[in-house]
Amino acid sequence: MSVKARRSRNRHVESKGKLVVVEGIDGSGKSTQIRLLEKWLISKGMRVFLTEWNSSELVKEITSKGKKKGRLTPTTFSLLHATDFADRYERNIFPLIHAGYIVLADRYVYTAYARDIVRGCDAKWVREVYDFAVKPDIVFYFRVPVEVASERILAGRPKLKYYEAGMDLNLSNDPFESYRIFQSRIIEQYETMAESEGFVTIDGTSGIEEQQYLVRKKVMEEIPESRSSRTLAKKPVILNE
Repeated sequence: MSVKARRSRNRHVESKGKLVVVEGIDGSGKSTQIRLLEKWLISKGMRVFLTEWNSSELVKEITSKGKKKGRLTPTTFSLLHATDFADRYERNIFPLIHAGYIVLADRYVYTAYARDIVRGCDAKWVREVYDFAVKPDIVFYFRVPVEVASERILAGRPKLKYYEAGMDLNLSNDPFESYRIFQSRIIEQYETMAESEGFVTIDGTSGIEEQQYLVRKKVMEEIPESRSSRTLAKKPVILNE
């Protein structure tokens, strides 16, 4: 199927399911929140599928090797992630949405828009690469300061990863300073998209329970089937519910 035909199909086939996306810089807490949401939806008896960025078995090994050698150019990096996304999209995301599943995506095309543009790729070109992808029903953006994100990341491991810190961009010889500059620029992209794309912005520095309450509340508004006979308590949210 041609790219043109694929785009036409994606835009004109009525969706039976829903697509819920979480975005934010590394360390924003988005992955924790989407996994809590997944468990909650499953407890409601709903059909749920969770997909993660850069997780295609077809591409993951190649990307990993390229990262280890530190030889990926911005364009190569962008195209590898686009290939990964396209594989997961064609195999899982698109068919499952139209089969009535709630597809949860830990990062979607907006990650590419933010990272690739900061790395120097042309904004129009990046968006055209991902033009085949359907628009999500909900995009949650978890907003956190760079300092908070870095503390969370380093709490679990001794150092920052090469590309995570943006060391390929020669922003600074110090990985921590490079990370701060790189991730700050990514935040700027997210902040711009938050308004233009209609993101639901969540304060990623607030309590986990409070964040999850807001996430569930929004999901219930968009997905009536997720509502139960019980009223969603304001606080506290029972995280294993």
